[in-house]
Amino acid sequence: MINYDLTKIRMIAFDVDGVLSSGTIMLHPEGEPMRTVNIKDGYAIQLAVRLGLRIAIITGGKTNSVYKRYTGLGVEDVYMGCSVKINTYDGLLKKYNIKDDEVMYMGDDIPDYEIMRRCGCPVCPADACPDIKDISIYISDRNGGHGCGRDVIEQVLRAQGKWLNGREAFGW
Repeated sequence: MINYDLTKIRMIAFDVDGVLSSGTIMLHPEGEPMRTVNIKDGYAIQLAVRLGLRIAIITGGKTNSVYKRYTGLGVEDVYMGCSVKINTYDGLLKKYNIKDDEVMYMGDDIPDYEIMRRCGCPVCPADACPDIKDISIYISDRNGGHGCGRDVIEQVLRAQGKWLNGREAFGW
């Protein structure tokens, strides 16, 4: 269980590679990186969006398939090609008038470090690098790309009384 007051979380932001996809990338013959995604993560993301929780994607990757996947789930804030992620994070806080302690961020590697030091609820997958695990208040028992996104979203929605509460929970 996440040791944080999850009732105050207004936004969950995710890295993609190593978090919402596994740490391994297959290369298409044309050179584009190909990623796998977890269906249960997808269900939880779209449900959270429909229930009013702000979901954001902040990734260094630039592939169109990632953009299509998350906008297709209703995510409005998909930021690609972020070489310094803290700048995007600061813009999101300002855009939605959100405070650091209202944000959960799930990352797995050094590019996520600055955000995770600032946000109220830094979390990571089981296979995150040691530096990220050291600053996380919760380490999922699931690896990146294998349901860690669902794990944390479900905990937030349960804490907020929104999980399995109402007709919205039973559809896509």
